[in-house]
Amino acid sequence: MVEAIWMMGGLGLVVGVGLAIASKIFYVYVDPKILDVEAALPGANCGGCGLAGCSANAEAIVAGKSAANSCVAAGPEVAQAIAVIMGMSLEAKEPDIALPGCTYGVADADTKFVYDGLSDCRAVALLNGGMKVCTIGCLGLGTCARMCPFGAIVMGPKGLPVVDEKRCTGCGTCERVCPKHIITLSSVTRRILKEYTTEDCTTPCQRACPAGINISAYIGAVAEGDNDRAVQIIKERNPFPTVIGRICPRPCENECRRQYVDEPLAINFLKRYAADQEMAQGKHVQPYKAPESGRRVAVIGGGVEGLSAAFFTARIGHSVTVYEAQEQLGGLLRGAIARYRLPMDILEWDIEGIKEMGVQTETGKLLGRDITVVDLLAQGYQAVFLAVGGWDSRLARTSGKEDALAAPGCHLLIDIAKAGSPGYAPLKLDGHVVIVGSANLSPQMIQRCKELGAQEITLLVREAAGDKHPGPALVRANAGIGRLYGQGNDLEAVELTDLSSGATEKIAARHVIFAAGRVPELVFIPAPAAPAPEGAPAATPVAGAWEALPPYKQPAFHQEIGLMAKGDVLTDFSAAIKAIAAGRRAAASIHRLLYNLALGLPNNVVAPETLVQNVHRVELVPLNRRQLMPLSDDKQVAQGHELEKGFSSAVAKTEAERCLRCGLICYRRELETSTQKMAVTG
Repeated sequence: MVEAIWMMGGLGLVVGVGLAIASKIFYVYVDPKILDVEAALPGANCGGCGLAGCSANAEAIVAGKSAANSCVAAGPEVAQAIAVIMGMSLEAKEPDIALPGCTYGVADADTKFVYDGLSDCRAVALLNGGMKVCTIGCLGLGTCARMCPFGAIVMGPKGLPVVDEKRCTGCGTCERVCPKHIITLSSVTRRILKEYTTEDCTTPCQRACPAGINISAYIGAVAEGDNDRAVQIIKERNPFPTVIGRICPRPCENECRRQYVDEPLAINFLKRYAADQEMAQGKHVQPYKAPESGRRVAVIGGGVEGLSAAFFTARIGHSVTVYEAQEQLGGLLRGAIARYRLPMDILEWDIEGIKEMGVQTETGKLLGRDITVVDLLAQGYQAVFLAVGGWDSRLARTSGKEDALAAPGCHLLIDIAKAGSPGYAPLKLDGHVVIVGSANLSPQMIQRCKELGAQEITLLVREAAGDKHPGPALVRANAGIGRLYGQGNDLEAVELTDLSSGATEKIAARHVIFAAGRVPELVFIPAPAAPAPEGAPAATPVAGAWEALPPYKQPAFHQEIGLMAKGDVLTDFSAAIKAIAAGRRAAASIHRLLYNLALGLPNNVVAPETLVQNVHRVELVPLNRRQLMPLSDDKQVAQGHELEKGFSSAVAKTEAERCLRCGLICYRRELETSTQKMAVTG
């Protein structure tokens, strides 16, 4: 018995010593902060954050890979408690809501395939791609509904997912399990930042619209008599619906599928109708707005692009002020369009709607004379967007006789040509001057830069230089400017990009001269601190230092690099709707820069040359001619009436009901026959 006790005791001692040694060898340190964060989390382990439970999320939060408010099962008080633990401030989080992106369910599809024994969308997609007609459409098996951890999704009577917004937490589970990406997270910010890709169900008219308005959705609202909803949908992408309803060149109508039956839908006239109804009731209908972020943005230029950029930036949640040189906002819309086409009360109405979104404005402030980019950054603006227009806009602001610098060190070529001549202010150059132009630039202009004090000149051209030698200048072919660097009111350097290899280099420069008719759109931000060596304390940003970058390119030219690339505007926009689209892209770029997110577009962005599914024939739709716009006669126009009178409610409803309610390749057919639908066993 005693021997047994000694044996057990000895064994226990050996095991204890072994465990003690193992604990030293295999000891895992757990950061107390991780334990505190995990304790603050609700412990639901729902996976809604995209990670494997609350422990993983706590580690990600402490590591800076997840936000303090990343838990979708917790309320704002939990996020605030975590922020206190982390020693950080917390911005209001805009809620995400799951949004189905398919128009027609399986029940309404022309051709569908039955997969015996399979009930999961992912398995069906892997087997044979799902439906054999539409590569994007919903498969309708309800995987998203079954996988939703909060019971926020059910399959509706049309075979499409229906989201309960009160239950949806925006966890993204449905988005992750949908093999066709037809259900995605949506929010004000996401929608403003979004460019259409080949994974989206888009209509031909929507793809043709420079602003990307969801045309079939607002026309459907008009057909149902819900004009307020129609205006909200339009303003998702266009803050000037009443103006554009009168002056748009209507590229959308060129792509309308209704033309395969009779005539394209009167898309723009229906936009005008809905906007006119809003104006008639004397109250602006506004789209949704994100919570205030506490970040401040200045927009220079109160034309269509600048006001649009301000509108979308305000909707994202940032505080925006627009500075305009003229005493009135609106830019060239005030003088370039006849009053019988665009009365000024119409323009004022849309501008008031933009202000109502929270946009502050200051007029009579000329950039370079009354305000500067550097002053605005010093006042606490985290970004300054330049949308000063082209030379024709400059004429309106300064009669062309002031070189009021739009940006530090930036000039138009005409400033150089006219400097010091009668009625024009003198101009002095110094140091290295970079000219963004072409190999055909006159050697006399190079010499003129020398006369004004340039010590070194580099001419950047995007094409091969050939045999031309424009005077005493170094020619850099196949190169573009991607970024400007400066300190205070001085330009110090530019970033050059080799357009073939993508390689970049930073070269000293005191001036940049643009041979085109405008200074390009630029977003100025305070320069970040230089990276500190490993182990050294973080560096402090240099006071007054700044960087300037162009917004990302429009989808048609998303592969282009640098300022004044192919597709960039050389003078004022050819259509206001294009300026609106540029304003939204600017707002998206500003937001990305504020949060250190990359600029640029995905490779599968929809551009005019992108191959997408489409139809070139429409069947089983009866003829139904387009409604005509009633016009004023010459006498009425002379008395101040608009040329186009606008649609009545009855005419608008009749025209809106002509819409085929298109999807990617689907559309509403007026006739139902037994031969329209067939089921094939796959």
